[in-house]
Amino acid sequence: MADVGKLLLKEDIHAGQIDKSVFLLAPAVFMAPVIAAFAVIPFSPYVSLPGTAIATGIIYYVAMSSIDVIGVIMAGWGSNNKYSLIGGLRSAAQMISYELPLVLSLVGVVMLTSVLAGTPGYSGNAGIGSIAIKEIINFQSVSAWPGRGIPFWDFVFKGFTPWAWFFLVQPLMIIIYYICGLAETNRAPFDLPEAESELVAGYVTEYSGMRWALFYLGEYGNMTIVASIATALFLGGWSGPGVAFLTAPGMALGWQILGNILGIIYFVSKAYLLCFVFIWVRSTLPRLRADQLMQFAWLILIPTTLGNVLFTALVFLVLNGAGLPNWAFLIILGVLNWLLLAGFIWVVSRATAATMRRAQAPAIRASRAAAVAGQIPERTTVTSSQR
Repeated sequence: MADVGKLLLKEDIHAGQIDKSVFLLAPAVFMAPVIAAFAVIPFSPYVSLPGTAIATGIIYYVAMSSIDVIGVIMAGWGSNNKYSLIGGLRSAAQMISYELPLVLSLVGVVMLTSVLAGTPGYSGNAGIGSIAIKEIINFQSVSAWPGRGIPFWDFVFKGFTPWAWFFLVQPLMIIIYYICGLAETNRAPFDLPEAESELVAGYVTEYSGMRWALFYLGEYGNMTIVASIATALFLGGWSGPGVAFLTAPGMALGWQILGNILGIIYFVSKAYLLCFVFIWVRSTLPRLRADQLMQFAWLILIPTTLGNVLFTALVFLVLNGAGLPNWAFLIILGVLNWLLLAGFIWVVSRATAATMRRAQAPAIRASRAAAVAGQIPERTTVTSSQR
């Protein structure tokens, strides 16, 4: 609260040669899509904003997350400062590059809903998936659980079947989505647009007071949205013990209110656990170089996410042709995806070591050359005066 009061009271200083209209409008352009993206996030079965009724929730979220780059470019251009401009251009290249694998990482989830739709225990028409966030949360609960029919186990497991959460079937995709979320929010180790050792403060160099605070708030708002979407699409959203049981039709109003409160607690706990990982990564990993950042997106993440889409379709085609049930498909796909995650970690570690060796090669050659030069005895010449 003290920081908020301080930022509200600080003087809003403008440089003399800025493009004033662009400079002043940039924080609002950056912040508006961040606020709008919250409209499609459901926090419990009956507590949500009106936007959760949109049948194209994922597309709306992706659209909103791609607009805030305009505010960053406006801030860099309007500041009339070379550091701000470079920071804005870096951010534009970074956010556009990582937007592609972020979207592709969510395609696997949509494919899973198309496989499950219309089958026993799941809503919808057969073969037609869903891109509505609320419906995807419902797809991550099954109608069979241990002790069904016993009140205690019905209270615990009705609507709460963590063995059906999509992160178990697509673990590689939640990791890639989370990595892309780090890059989209300009968080370490992808904070090159704000690299203080190179660009002072990047595109926010000329901002102060509340306008600077809007960029700061937008960054943490984006972080919360990324964590909330990951919670909804991969971690079952609001699902937890007692939520579906207490909010079932026919329950008393007081129990339904308690069930929604529990749902909000579960959702916020999962989301803030992921936000904790954001902060943990920031204090753990060093900043990437610009070439490493772009190579990672275009040479590793995009091929991996495209390959996952094809791989998921191929596994379903083979197993469905063999007459295996959907639960067998989910188990086999999950096992194969965990193996792919191990292979992905190995590839990233090898690629990181290779790029580090290439970057250090000139310095290593120079140090070796200096060491060799130091071992050669200095040639002496005799002048005519010394003869």
